[in-house]
Formats: sequence, C-alpha cells, structure tokens
Amino acid sequence: MTMQPVLIAGQWRAAQSSGSFRAENPATQTPLAEEYPISSWEDIDAALEAATAAAAVLRTTPPEVIADFLERLAAHLERDRDVLVEMAHLETALPRKPRLADVELPRTVNQLRSAARAARAESWRLPTIDTQLNIRSCHAPLGPVLVFGPNNFPFAFNSIAGGDFAAAIATGCPVLAKANTSHPGTTRLLAVCAHDAAKAAGLPPGSIQLLYRTSHADGARAVSDPRTGATGYTGSRHAGLKLKSAADAAGKPIYLELSSINPMLMLPATIAARGAAIAEEFTGSCLLGSGQFCTNPGLVILLAGPATDAFVAALIERFKAAPVGTLLSRGVAQSLASSVSALQAAGAKVLAGGTPGGGSGYSFANTLLSVSAAKFIAEPEKFQIEAFGNASLLVIAQSPDEVVRVLSSLEGNLTGCIYSDADGGDDNLYRLFEPLLRQKVGRLLNDKMPTGVAVSPAMNHGGPYPSTGHPGFTAVGMPAALRRFTALDCYDNVQGERLPEVLRNQNPRGRWRFVDGNWTQADIASGS
Repeated sequence: MTMQPVLIAGQWRAAQSSGSFRAENPATQTPLAEEYPISSWEDIDAALEAATAAAAVLRTTPPEVIADFLERLAAHLERDRDVLVEMAHLETALPRKPRLADVELPRTVNQLRSAARAARAESWRLPTIDTQLNIRSCHAPLGPVLVFGPNNFPFAFNSIAGGDFAAAIATGCPVLAKANTSHPGTTRLLAVCAHDAAKAAGLPPGSIQLLYRTSHADGARAVSDPRTGATGYTGSRHAGLKLKSAADAAGKPIYLELSSINPMLMLPATIAARGAAIAEEFTGSCLLGSGQFCTNPGLVILLAGPATDAFVAALIERFKAAPVGTLLSRGVAQSLASSVSALQAAGAKVLAGGTPGGGSGYSFANTLLSVSAAKFIAEPEKFQIEAFGNASLLVIAQSPDEVVRVLSSLEGNLTGCIYSDADGGDDNLYRLFEPLLRQKVGRLLNDKMPTGVAVSPAMNHGGPYPSTGHPGFTAVGMPAALRRFTALDCYDNVQGERLPEVLRNQNPRGRWRFVDGNWTQADIASGS
C-alpha cells in the first residue's frame, strides 16, 4: 500500500497525519490498494496560511489569468478522461458509460468553461456607481474557501473540480479542498490536473490545495478559523449542521446543501390520461443512479381514485421488475435501510422492496412505500426523512384540502414538480396547489422529472432550509453561483486611480455597470 501525499502550498508532500483510511469498491465490497492520510491540524493550519497568502495575490490577478486556469483544467480533464473515469468507476461503482464518461465528466468540463466565461466577463461583481455622491461598490473575492465535496458526483461536485470549486476560483478565491472519503483517488487525480493547470496559468502557490480527511473537530475548527473566507458543503444534514454551528459562531459564511425529498404532485386528469407513461418516467427518474441524486423524487402526492390505483399498481410492477443498482458505499446502504425502517415505524406501508440486497455489492431493493395524507399531516416530520437511494414514498390524499395541508407541512426542498393535464383538466387544482409548492422549493417543474440539473445561468440549485442553508443562493449556474464567495466592497469618495478597475470612470473592457440607476457599458464622463 502507498500512502498518498497531500497538496499544500503548491507542493505534494507527506501529511502530518493522525491516521489513515482506504476507499472501498462498492461493487465488490473490498478495500482498494491506496492509503490516504487523515490530516492533523498542522496540515490544515499550513494550508490556511498558504491560502491566505494566495488570496492576497489573487485579489489583483487579472480575470484572464483565472479564466485561463479554468480552461486549462477543463482541457486536462478531457485529456485524462479514461484514467479519471476508471478511477471514479472503481470508487463509486457508477457506470463508466454513459454516466461517468458521457454525462458527468462532460458536464464538469462545461461547468469549468462556464466559470471561465464568468470570470472574464466579471458580471458577478455587479459594479454600481453613484456619480453624484461619488459612492461606488462591487463584489470582490472573500478569501480562502473550504470546499467539502459529496459522495454522489465524483466529478461534477468534486471539491477540486466541481461547481463550488469553479465558482470560488472564478471570483479569485483560493480553494482548500476536502476530498470525500468515498472517492479520494478520483479527487487526487483531479487535483493533479488542477495543480498542473495552476502552475501553467501562473496562479500563486496555495491557490489549489487538497486534504483527504480530517477529524470532525478539526473540520469545525477550520470553517470557523479567522483566515477562512467561506465554506461550501454538500453532504448529510447531520454533519453539515455541525459545521454550520461552528461557522455561525465565528460569523463565517457557509453554504450548505443538506437534504431534499423533492415532492411531486400527480394531478388526477393527467394520471387518467397518461398514467402508464408517467409511471415509466417516474421509475426511470427515481431509480436513475440507484436514486443517489440530490434531486431524486422521494415524495409523490396523489389524490385517491381508480386512476391513482392503476397508477400505483403500474409503479409497483415497474419497481419490482427494474434491476437493482449498486449503492455508493456501505454507509449509503446502511443509511437507506435505516431511513426505510424509520418510515415504516412511522406508519408507511411497503409496496415494493424494503429489504437490503438484490444487486451486486452494496445494494437495497427498489423500494416504494405509501402512507395516507391523514397520517402524514399528523406527523409530517416523520415522513420527510430523506431515504437517499432507490426509494420513494407515495402520499395518498382523499381530498384537495388534504393535499393543501400536506403541502403546507412540507420542509424546504431543492425541487418540486406538478404533473398536470395538457388539455386543462387539472387547471383548477394547479392554481390551488402551485402557490403552496412554489414557497417550498428552489426550482419548480411542470411535467418534467427533476433529476437533471442543467448548467445554465438561469438554474437555481438551491432552496429553503433544509435543502440548503440559505434560500437566496444557487450552487449551479454562473454567474449567480459565484456571489456566494464574495464580499460587497464599497468606496466612498475614493480617488479614481485608487479604485478597482471595474469602478473607474473609464470602462475599457466594456463591462455592464449600474451607473446612476441605469445599466450601461459606457465610460463615465470625467466631470461626473
């Protein structure tokens, strides 16, 4: 076994370690060969010191240099595609094709290039100028950003190549990445690409750093450290809230993606008209990637009736017939089993699955549960457990009023969806339910499954608590995702040559700026 080095201050070096760990192949349930260090505080302290020095340089680094780094990194990922895909497959059991090679890696490359375009354009800075009072403001990099990556997207949300990483770097914030322990080898390979791209682009040492694992106490200490500008975290609610508590106590911003059951409303007329087709769509969405998507539809609200009975029967048949996939890790399998048991204990009935196994490696039978709306309304918190994996809960209501009460008792979610009749048969119900669902979700969908999250400037991959820690921000979509890692800098009566370039009278790059109440690309007259 080889102990892998950490990346600190521009150098691959042996960790100051308090122990080690190995990743597992979920399909075979066997440990992989490489050994990774559990870094002690000495490593974190050194990385934060290097990141602080890098932040001072990056603050005045031209946006073209940062964009060049992001584009180089994207090119390196394409160059090393086969090696990256193979490692990610070994560590996650996600299919090489189409999932990793044809979907997730290209998405990650696209995300990096989108961040590069945002860095060049600098629209994320929202330059605002009041010429009468000579007050000017713009967003600016916040400083070192800690990124904690999740287990379910080894590329697209990886702590050293994914969305939070790209957004932070695009603003000029150095990133200290904490690998997810489910796929440390994939993260190491991505860090090699990032390190090489950073050197070629001329970024200062400490701009890109990697640790594989720390103690929980040291993680909490890091997010609250005075040198930390902000934290981006995607993972379990339990661990995320501990980090949030530490960050909040120190007044440090932390952007969390925690848990979401992504409620869906299937209205009666559309079920009657095309229930079989919707059942097929839903099964595909719920079981995609063994259900290990943060936007997986985990709660379906239905109005009782003969069409609903037929729809539920079609779902049961499809869930039983579909192959059972491999889960990402032992921990995911244990958590899914625990969540399903908790739903049953609360009163949910198992319609399909409900037991461990059925697939290769770590697996759990494709699971469909149901509960009456009355029971849900009586104890809503017990039925909103996130069963992360290939499971979903049907809530059967006897009346529109019960649906209203279910919607009113929902926690915050990333997505919410309403399937309705194209010919208008569900319009009255849609008008009743939509305003309630709209308040509970970050992204509202009609007649479309939620599992895809497009890399678009208009995308909101966020939502009310507990889906995220703050409803006003998105983890996907440039340039909005960048603003999480910025501070608003204001300049009052500061001489022109002392201002950031984006706030000076001359606007040689033709940036859009909000000047005296109007958006313009024009220069400001020298007498203003």
